[in-house]
Amino acid sequence: MKSAKKALLVMDLQNGIVSRYADKPEVLTPFQKAVEAARKAEIPVVFVRVAFREGYPEISGQNKMFSAIGKHGGMVQSEASTQIHESLAPRADEPIVTKRRVSAFSGSDLEVVLRGLGADQLILTGIATSGVVLSTLREAADKDYGLSVLSDACLDGDEEVHRVLTEKVFPRQADVMTVDEWSAGL
Repeated sequence: MKSAKKALLVMDLQNGIVSRYADKPEVLTPFQKAVEAARKAEIPVVFVRVAFREGYPEISGQNKMFSAIGKHGGMVQSEASTQIHESLAPRADEPIVTKRRVSAFSGSDLEVVLRGLGADQLILTGIATSGVVLSTLREAADKDYGLSVLSDACLDGDEEVHRVLTEKVFPRQADVMTVDEWSAGL
């Protein structure tokens, strides 16, 4: 059996989302530890952000989640709100993938980047557990990627939803562990 080539996905850790979920800087510590461990183990780190073009041509009025952004503004790809949070500072050699929907795969070139890296095992982190992490996990599983979720490097506005997803739903398709458990196995 061939050895899996891993990639760490750091999803939606951008200013406009971090500011809504991370009221204390220490909330980002597990994400920082995961990035540091991946870099030390020479596992590629891929940052994913959600952002739109000026005028929002990719947002349909029928899209309940994004249509309010199209009406009220924000999250344009050039704005500060869509840039990766400075506490995670991507290196020059780490790709930043821009997506146009909830899943990291939707409307992005993530799959091309992962193919280029030869990655077939994804380690997922992100904000929110019930948004980008859930959507990406489901799509990645359907694409036959091996999956791990770092439960403490996922945040959600609803602690119970986070718990149910990480304890009951995600284990059906992914190995779920903490950043420390994952780091110890590298």
